[in-house]
Parts: sequence; structure tokens; C-alpha cells
Amino acid sequence: MDKEALFTPRIEQDKVELPGVGTVIVRGLTRWELLTAGKVADKGPLYMERAMLAFAMVDPKLTEDEVARWQKASPGAEMMPVIQKINELSGVTQGASKSDLPSDGDEP
Repeated sequence: MDKEALFTPRIEQDKVELPGVGTVIVRGLTRWELLTAGKVADKGPLYMERAMLAFAMVDPKLTEDEVARWQKASPGAEMMPVIQKINELSGVTQGASKSDLPSDGDEP
């Protein structure tokens, strides 16, 4: 096995249509990004969502501040299909096993 293959990104991308706005392109999150976004969860879901979207938005690319602006301007459920697609591409949709994710006391 070529160990360099372990270090080569293998993250899928997909499009999500936002009615009345347009189409965005998102990608799945790497394990590091999932764990990093999880660390801000203690601030609340608002901040975790900002981190996830800032990592995953491909087109348009958004910063956390820009995601915050979108959160403030969007209808309540507008981001849900985007978050669902990111989770799907990341392999963390409902029904996916969470047993391989570390708990608070585990090291990443």
C-alpha cells in the first residue's frame, strides 16, 4: 500500500438547489473538520453550523462571518437541505454509525 494515498483528499462534492436563490456546491467534511466543528458545539448549534458551512461551501466559498450573515437573512429552513447534503457527503446522516467518533474524553 502507498501510504501517500491516506493523505490524498477523497471528499465528494454535490449541488444543492436553493429555491429563489440558485444552486450552491458543497462538499463533505473531513474527519478533522467534523471534530473541529464539534468542538465549537459548546457555544451552541449556531456556531457549529457556521463552522460546518464555512468548511463545506465550495461555490460560493463562505467565511464564518458570511455564513452568519446568511443565517440572519435566510428563512428558517433554507439551510436544511445544504446541511443534510453536507452530512450525507460526510457519511454522518441518520442511521450512520456514530460509534467510530470519539467521545469528549477520547483523543482525535
